[in-house]
Amino acid sequence: MRVLSLLAAAGVVVVVVVVVGCGGGEDQGSRSLAAGVSALASRSAFGAPPEVSAGPLAAETNAALDSLLDGAVEGRLDRDSLGELAASGDARLGWLISDLLRFTRGPSEEGDLLDAFTDLIGRDISGGPGFEQGTWVGVTDHLIAWDLPAPPGYRERKARLFLPLESGWEPFFADPGSAIDWRLVSWGGVLIDDRPLGDDAPCPRGCIPALDDPELTSAEQGGWYPDGRTVFGIEVGDEAVALPKNIMEVHEMVNMTLGGRRLGIPYCTLCGSAQAYFTDADPGRELVLRTSGLLSRSNKVMYELGTRSVFDTFSGEALSGPLHKRGVVLDQATVVASTWREWRRAHPDTRIIAEDGGLGGDYPLDPLGGRDDGGPIFPIGDIDPRLPVQSQVVGVTAPGGRAIAFPTEQARAALEAGEVVEQGAAELRLDGDGLRAFASAGRELPSHQAFWFAWSQFNPGTELWTPPR
Repeated sequence: MRVLSLLAAAGVVVVVVVVVGCGGGEDQGSRSLAAGVSALASRSAFGAPPEVSAGPLAAETNAALDSLLDGAVEGRLDRDSLGELAASGDARLGWLISDLLRFTRGPSEEGDLLDAFTDLIGRDISGGPGFEQGTWVGVTDHLIAWDLPAPPGYRERKARLFLPLESGWEPFFADPGSAIDWRLVSWGGVLIDDRPLGDDAPCPRGCIPALDDPELTSAEQGGWYPDGRTVFGIEVGDEAVALPKNIMEVHEMVNMTLGGRRLGIPYCTLCGSAQAYFTDADPGRELVLRTSGLLSRSNKVMYELGTRSVFDTFSGEALSGPLHKRGVVLDQATVVASTWREWRRAHPDTRIIAEDGGLGGDYPLDPLGGRDDGGPIFPIGDIDPRLPVQSQVVGVTAPGGRAIAFPTEQARAALEAGEVVEQGAAELRLDGDGLRAFASAGRELPSHQAFWFAWSQFNPGTELWTPPR
């Protein structure tokens, strides 16, 4: 289990934006609401959680943990120490077994870790939800659904596994006062994007490279992008821009100026969610958003380049570093997911990112090749069963902090039929063939589209609009 040589074993590739060839075919965003239903389940399907210990770890358990982690970093699985861990019966240690499973090489190590986990919790869960995706996903889905506490010293011990892989994560782990829930953090298979603003060179060791201040062209020059494909449309002041989905799937982060304001625009492909954050709220202190290479319950972990502060990608809240200490929460602008044809008709003066992004290369129309069609590929735990896991919803936080989700296909159909689509104090209106939210008084409410599993897990108890019968 060689943490230091995992990049090749885990299939990490350098993401290069100069790629050859363009495909065609149906836009993945236009597929049925039922797409992505898998064996993922609501909390009850995971069974009752195991009993959990309290207080500090025993001295012999601490010693076994240290030996196990030392061995992992050196490239070996210390099976004697693993057996001591399993014999402790302290289910909190399951989180560290989950982390070790993320970095296994081969079925023998994986089997030994699963056996240890089984002994640790006193039951065999290998036939339960998540295991169709693999042992690591199955074990971690159960831990998330059970909401087991982490063992004492978990952040520091997790750092011992992760930092040999990417030293750039050190500031995140080093903040003892952060609001990061380290139980939910996993490795996404790539490394940190820490290039300076405007650096368009590929990351030498493999990252998801942000696109800074891309070249924009007029709508008339955007004929290279098929009419029926998805764009993420944003308006600020009297300016509008369309971000083609295929370009966003390669870069997953754009920093740019629109309507005289600076924006950081993350796109979590795993969550189906593009958001736009204002990054110029403090005069003279422009923030630059980057992708860390880490995930939190299948949602990308973004961070701010200058301060190394981690942000919650769904809420814009700083979770660590200097910006967390200052209580920074980034304001959002609405992101409308629309076909290019209809966005262009609704916003004839819109601009669109140039076909080559200003980088001189070609982008395939479907860079991911249907990767997410079968449901989430990283652990997410239990799901809200009210909708299929990959259903597209428009999420909005209404006045008073009420989270509301509108299934996009039903809401769009109702609006096209002349019906009113509203829930609580939020009302939807068409923009292109995408959706935009407003308060009852007419004030726009920032909103964005996402997969149901993502919106509902970051907004537990969200209200759900259903079409009238």
